Amino acid sequence: MYTNPENSIVGFEVQSMSIPAQTTPRGPLVAIGGAEDKTSESEILRRVLLLSKKEAPIVGVITTASSVPDDVFGAYREVFSNLGASEVLDIRIRERSDAASDQFVEMIRNSDIVFISGGDQMRLTYVLGGSPAMETIRAGHQSGTVIAGTSAGAACQSQTMVYGGPADDSLRKGAVQMTAGFGLVEGIIIDTHFLERGRFSRLMEVGATNPEYLGVGLGEDAAVLFEGDVMRAFGPGHVIIVDSSQISGSNVSDLSDGEAVTVHNIIMHALVDGYGFNLTNRRVLGPEELRAEGLEHWIANS
Repeated sequence: MYTNPENSIVGFEVQSMSIPAQTTPRGPLVAIGGAEDKTSESEILRRVLLLSKKEAPIVGVITTASSVPDDVFGAYREVFSNLGASEVLDIRIRERSDAASDQFVEMIRNSDIVFISGGDQMRLTYVLGGSPAMETIRAGHQSGTVIAGTSAGAACQSQTMVYGGPADDSLRKGAVQMTAGFGLVEGIIIDTHFLERGRFSRLMEVGATNPEYLGVGLGEDAAVLFEGDVMRAFGPGHVIIVDSSQISGSNVSDLSDGEAVTVHNIIMHALVDGYGFNLTNRRVLGPEELRAEGLEHWIANS
């Protein structure tokens, strides 16, 4: 039985049991750390298109999080068109009323790939949360639609998401700000721009107060594919796993907000393209093991 991650926001009592990380079992889910290459090899975005298993997929781009949606959509329209998309749809949802629009809901429904751009993840959850558009995204994911997001569009995928906290001094009780995300993946906290912005302490603080969560820190131009209980790293960058399920001690329960946290025995892994992680038993998977997990088609064409 799963504990509801919404009842485990930072500050709740530390529990000894971990939540098994899990994704909705059907459609592929991709989280990208931001600043993915769009001009040369476009390796990550090319492989996102391959996941649809269609020769010329329709890509719907949601720019809700961005303050410059024209520029963002233009960049993705160009790169996805060059990579072979038959159509790139501008799903320009700016307000909650837009998220109830039959036009935008139908565009999401017609997309083989739904791509959520970066920006402000709080705009994503505020505008899309509880809307017909979000219900359509979830329904599509369950029926096989590829859902992909970068930066804010990746961070919002988890049941509980990070939306703030200083990178340089987050190992203090209550420093990391979290709220409810879209719930496409459970038992995981995703942080983006992870190495480039020095965000290790953010996931360490999360782990100290919520050891049941698996932290996934995505570097720029790095991505993970979630399929069932397997997470596969791909792209040129690094994926950092922060596993706090085995911590042996912390002072967090004795602290007031803002005081420095100590935490012992956090396990970290650095993954690169071709490696993965089993979310059930929390074990690193090598290339041969990934092939045994049924990703041969995607790997062969990557």
